[in-house]
Amino acid sequence: MLKDLMRLGVGSALLAKEKMEEEIKELIEKGRMSKEEAEKLIEKAKAKGEEQERAIREEIKKALKEVLDEMGLATKEDLEKLREELGKKESEKR
Repeated sequence: MLKDLMRLGVGSALLAKEKMEEEIKELIEKGRMSKEEAEKLIEKAKAKGEEQERAIREEIKKALKEVLDEMGLATKEDLEKLREELGKKESEKR
């Protein structure tokens, strides 16, 4: 399900990008926008998209962590702490 959501998001982003490029090309051809303005607009949209991507990634991480917590599954951090504790007990035995 998560993979499907990611694919849907990527597909939607690609469609939006293609549509935006078509619209900008049309505006340039009609003389309503210069190439420099178009480049600035594209860069601004790209930066906004990257910002949104970071935010979405953080939300996904948060949601996954909540699910793991609810399921009671061990995280990498939990396993590392356990390894450290076992290592200490092993050295105390010696």
